[in-house]
Amino acid sequence: MPLRIFNNLSSTVAQNRLSINNDNLGLVIGRIASGNRLSGKDVNSAERSVSELLRSDARTLRQATKNLNDGISLINVAEGGLNEQTSILTRLREVLSVAGGAIDQNTRGTLQLEINTLKDEFNRIATGTDFIGLKLLDGTLGRSVTTSKQITISTGLNSDEESQLNLNKLVDIESTDTSSLGLDGISTSSFEKSVDSLAQVEAAQETILGYRASIGATQNRLVRALATLNVSVENLYAANSVISDADIAEEVANLTKQQLLVQSSAAMVGQANLIPEGVLLLLQQ
Repeated sequence: MPLRIFNNLSSTVAQNRLSINNDNLGLVIGRIASGNRLSGKDVNSAERSVSELLRSDARTLRQATKNLNDGISLINVAEGGLNEQTSILTRLREVLSVAGGAIDQNTRGTLQLEINTLKDEFNRIATGTDFIGLKLLDGTLGRSVTTSKQITISTGLNSDEESQLNLNKLVDIESTDTSSLGLDGISTSSFEKSVDSLAQVEAAQETILGYRASIGATQNRLVRALATLNVSVENLYAANSVISDADIAEEVANLTKQQLLVQSSAAMVGQANLIPEGVLLLLQQ
């Protein structure tokens, strides 16, 4: 190899390798520090794109699980209201059964007072049962509600119909106030009216029990959908982990390798810088 003063090619080559090894060392340190294999600039863009898509899908489905949990909570609130109305109807039947016996008018008047109070509470539950501002027993959950006002839960990755659960179609609870159930006219004023009123209360109770059965079926469906989503989210995170998570054992071994390369490259730069001194030796002879 010829000796040169102005251009030390060996030093240039050694400096090049030192720069490359320094960059590689920085990438390895970044991967270990972040735990992310895709944090480096040398990563395949296709892998990064797939990883981002998996993360996006997982986060979308995670939000869908929150939507389902909200839906389950809503259904539970509606069930609580219907349960109390069922209890009131049971008490109304008891009172009307008493009114169907041999009692005087004063007693009938007293029984009517209790019936009126129970009806008021029944209507209060019908209009006051709500979930974050959504009325649940005033007909809002009925099929007859206009499409724009229906309650729909997003449970998937897109806006397809398969990714939506319409609670109005699943539950279909019409208004449960006394007017809608035909209970406004129940009375204990006479034996005949008491008997007729008892039949009306029994019919209303059948309607409420039907709504509760629909609530129960919807609860089961939402719980199953939630379990399915949780499994999907878990699998998406696992798939993304395979692509993006750094293998720390491998990266630590690579760290040692890169540190040795940097040290040896730095040493070789020093050695290469001594080569031009050979010119002085020639001149001294």
